[in-house]
This record gives sequence, structure tokens and C-alpha cells, in this order.
Amino acid sequence: MSEFIEIIGGTPLRGIVNVGGAKNGALPMLMASILTSEPITFSNVPNLEDIHLTLHLLTQFGADVEFTGSTVRIVVPRLLATEASYSLVKALRASFWVLGPLLARGGAARVALPGGDMIGARPVDMHIAALTQMGADVSLKHGVVFATAKNGLKPAKIDFRFPSVGATHQVLMAAALTPGTTLINGAACEPEIDALAQLLNRMGGDVEGIGTGQLVVRGKEDLGSAEVTVLGDRIEAGTYLLAAAVTGGEVRAQGIKPAFLGGFLPVLNEMGLSVETGDDFVTVKSRGELKSVSVATGPFPDFATDLQAPLMAALTLASGESTITENIFEGRFRHASELCRMGASIQIDERVARIAGVKKLTGAPVEGFDIRAAAALVIAGLAAEGTTELYEPHHIRRGYEYLETKLQKLGASIRCRVADAEDFAFTGC
Repeated sequence: MSEFIEIIGGTPLRGIVNVGGAKNGALPMLMASILTSEPITFSNVPNLEDIHLTLHLLTQFGADVEFTGSTVRIVVPRLLATEASYSLVKALRASFWVLGPLLARGGAARVALPGGDMIGARPVDMHIAALTQMGADVSLKHGVVFATAKNGLKPAKIDFRFPSVGATHQVLMAAALTPGTTLINGAACEPEIDALAQLLNRMGGDVEGIGTGQLVVRGKEDLGSAEVTVLGDRIEAGTYLLAAAVTGGEVRAQGIKPAFLGGFLPVLNEMGLSVETGDDFVTVKSRGELKSVSVATGPFPDFATDLQAPLMAALTLASGESTITENIFEGRFRHASELCRMGASIQIDERVARIAGVKKLTGAPVEGFDIRAAAALVIAGLAAEGTTELYEPHHIRRGYEYLETKLQKLGASIRCRVADAEDFAFTGC
């Protein structure tokens, strides 16, 4: 048997949706628990497959984990292992970020090269080069990174050629437990980076320059306990706001700071939507036909690559021709072919997608190839005539907490169904 998400489109979404904790913020924060032998308590942790994978990974290193409701308590009294196997890392690319914390605390690490979503090469050379500058001896054998720092890591001046979120996470965590001053130039400025830096400071660390491209980390011999609340998920918020836009509805995303959305809000205004913001919410209201836009993804505060696919789904019904230039990942347009199965008109030329707005989409069986591609197909299904069946829904489970329930409360007709085995008897699979 196989699960799929069934969506019957055509209903305008209306109401308030509570945004959960940010997956991309929670993952590095949870990994930072490796840096101390004292307990760290996290609240507003989303109940997602990627979170459970991370917690399972941490237990392999000796972590004692308690996950109750949306609260996680982690304590790593001592490291029992310093190896992250391929079986774990292949399912979650962010698992590679444990390399720095393991080196800083344990002096050694063996971490398989990462897997995760198939959205481009996403090399980790910047991670390895930075840790090498900090004194690590790093080698690559049979798809596994072997790293040692027998005499401990050393502070360094790191100059990133590109503001990589992952590499910034990696070096921040390693430097926080490396005595001396490490300077990170060209650091990523995403809200999730700020959240990690603030956690490290609560643990007794000393990170300056939060929110800028230059971070100064004065490393400590030891870090201690802390309590922290995971920030709201800006990508989840953006997804629901786009769903409201394309269905002609009105939705308030509660629990998100508007500033975290960066270049997304101006795009909504350009599309002809009514946008209202408050301290912890964003409301989007349809004004009728959507307008075409030209968007390029980039590092924060530019338009987020994780919202590229959901935006494309909305633009399939906008008047005129829209363009999206994907500047972060070279292989992130796989959802375009599935949208075209629903009647969209999209042409791909390397990193540029041209979307000619159509009058309507029609429901169809589609497959989500990654988290955000699956979210895009949900948006399209909500706006389409008829029934859409979204297969491979585990991608949704990785990045969207209680998606069906939240959309149902907004008026959507959506549910998870199980396909009968007989449906696949003659497919040849």
C-alpha cells in the first residue's frame, strides 16, 4: 500500500494559521547541544521527520533526549561516538553540520558526505576548507570525511566566497568551543543563523555581529546549559500565504516576524495582493487576478530559494509572463514538469524559469521530488479544478507540521489517503 495526499481544489482559504517552529532553525540548534555536557531545553520544536532524524543521530553520540509536545530536552554528558554513518546522513543533508561540533568537543569526527533533497550538487568544500583553517586534519575516503584535531581546533580568520548557511552554522558551532577569536567574513545573515548565534550566547558563548556578514566568535573552554524558543518558520508561513493568494482567499500567518520574510513581502505586493503585517503575523488578502512578477533567489534578505517552488505554483495562474531566476541551487526546477501536468505553461532555460499564466489548472496525479516541490504541488492542487493526488508525501512530513490539519482549518478539502495495493498490480513496479 502507498500513501498519497488527496486535494480537491477550488475553495478560497480563509482564517488564521499558526506557524510552527522553523525546521531550518531547529536543526543546527539541536546539534549545538553536542558542545556541552549540560542540558539544553528547546521549546516550539516542530514535530517533523527531519527533527526525529536529528534527535536519533544525537543519541548515537550519547545524547539523552526527551521530546514532549513541542519541547525537547537534550543532554550529552559525554561523547560516546564521533561517527555519523551514511545511513543517517543520506536522509538529511543538515546532519553534516555535526562535523564541527564533534571536532570541537571530541577532537575527531567521521561523517559521511550528505544526502537529502535532490536539488543540486550543494558542495561542502567550504565547510571542509574552513575547518582545515582552524587546524583540523581532514581527508576524504570512500564518501566519508575523516577529521581530527588532536591538539584541539584553533581560532582563524575565515573568508567565505559565498554566504553559505550550512558553512556558517558549521564554523559558528566549532568556533564557539575553540578558545580564542575566530572571525567569519561573508557569513550568511539568515534568521536561522541569528537564532543559532543567540543560542550559543545563552550557553555562555560570545558571538558578536549577529545579523551582519561579519561574525566575531570569542571561543570558550566550556559552554553550559540554556533554554531557548525556536523561531517561527518563515518558509511555512510563506507557503500558506501563497496558498491564500492563489485560491483568492485571505489568511493570517501567526507566529512569524515579518522581517524574517525578507524579499518575499515586496513580491506579494507586486503580485497585487493586500499585505498587512504586525509584530508576529502577516496577513495576505486576494484582490482578484494575480499579476506577473520577475524574481531572483539569493541569500537573505533576498528572495529565499525555499519559497521559489511555492511561488512558481502561484504564478502559474498570474496574468502575463513571470520569470524566476534560481541563483542558489542549479537543480531546483524539477517541480515545473509536475505543474505542467496540471496545465501550467512553464519553460526552463538553465537557471531561468518562464511562467506564462494560464486561466486554470486541473487536478492530476503528481509527485513531489523534495520538500518545497511537494509544497508547490499542494498549492497548485488547492487552486486547481478537480482532484489532485500528491504521491511521495513523506517530503511534506519532513518540512510541514500537520499540513493537512492546518489547511482543513482554513477551509481546504485535503486529506491523506492510502492507495489499495490492487491499484499498482499492473503497473510493472
